[in-house]
Amino acid sequence: MKYYNKEELDSLNKKFREYHPEDIIKWAIGISDKPVVTTNFRPYEASILHACNIIEPNITVIWCDTGYNTRETYKHAGEVIDLLKLNVKLYVPKQTAAYRDSFFGGIPEINSPQHAEFTEQVKLEPFIRAMTQQNPDVWFTNLRKGQTAFRDSIDVLSYSKDGVLKVSPFYYWSDKKLHAYLEEHNLPNEFKYFDPTKVLGNRECGLHA
Repeated sequence: MKYYNKEELDSLNKKFREYHPEDIIKWAIGISDKPVVTTNFRPYEASILHACNIIEPNITVIWCDTGYNTRETYKHAGEVIDLLKLNVKLYVPKQTAAYRDSFFGGIPEINSPQHAEFTEQVKLEPFIRAMTQQNPDVWFTNLRKGQTAFRDSIDVLSYSKDGVLKVSPFYYWSDKKLHAYLEEHNLPNEFKYFDPTKVLGNRECGLHA
């Protein structure tokens, strides 16, 4: 697949600012040999899953489950998977939560020296394993402007640390617009979501920065 230099990427991002997310997805699918979409089934995730799925019905959906999701999130995930008939590839940590808790005594605080190792075990290692096995050339994600300082610095198109073209079709959309999208397509939403590696909503999770 073609690699876009900074000037080309800037030009595309300027153009895509006016595009509907589904048109951005169509463009990206058209240049891709092996696209994936990642999800953690946090609030508004059904939008990116639906938009990708209607254009590429069998697209690989990578779900890296930390094992610490809420009961509501697991129910929501099951509902969305069944509703959209998603092709989900599930990746989980190599250690069970019980095994991990015996060493950490629970979820380490953000300032704890154990927090980095905990994050590596529950989020980074499963994600790296997933991306290595699936080996995508395009990575769809629901990153949006305003979520974190890092995410404010990227755009609709950016490159991951490993050189995968990262596509965020809803980058400029607000919660209000996403809510309207979900209602228009009769898609469920769920707000009782918990990320054990972030705790605070404006902290970067480590997968993107």
